[in-house]
Amino acid sequence: MNDPQPNPDALAQACVDALFSRDPASQALGIELLDAGAGRARLRMAVRADMLQGHGTCHGGFLFALADSAFAFACNSYDQATVALGCSIDYVAPALRGDVLTARASELSRKGRTGLYDVRIENQRGELIALFHGKSYKVRGTVLAQETPDD
Repeated sequence: MNDPQPNPDALAQACVDALFSRDPASQALGIELLDAGAGRARLRMAVRADMLQGHGTCHGGFLFALADSAFAFACNSYDQATVALGCSIDYVAPALRGDVLTARASELSRKGRTGLYDVRIENQRGELIALFHGKSYKVRGTVLAQETPDD
């Protein structure tokens, strides 16, 4: 008798939940996991006063971190440990204190050990704030059965 294949979106949600539970950096930024599926993730983060730079807008590093987290969750959604090989971001408009940002990561391609992902960050009015592009690389291990340093 064959075991039924797991639902890809259910597997993705389990992987993302496990990864998020081990991610104090995203948690400290107040990032919320809204939903995830195979090759995709959607996160939310409110811009706080301590995230502002000298011009009174959200520091680009926080925007990058939000996008990078969405990218990480999307590319680890297949229960295959995956890391960033490279990424870039284009800042389109400023994010202001009190803005609620949503990052939507989507998979463009996944073949062999690499994948390509785009992340779109928008504010609460649906205005584009930043576009992030990431390339992933599959390493040894899985997300749900995390390896220890002795493995």
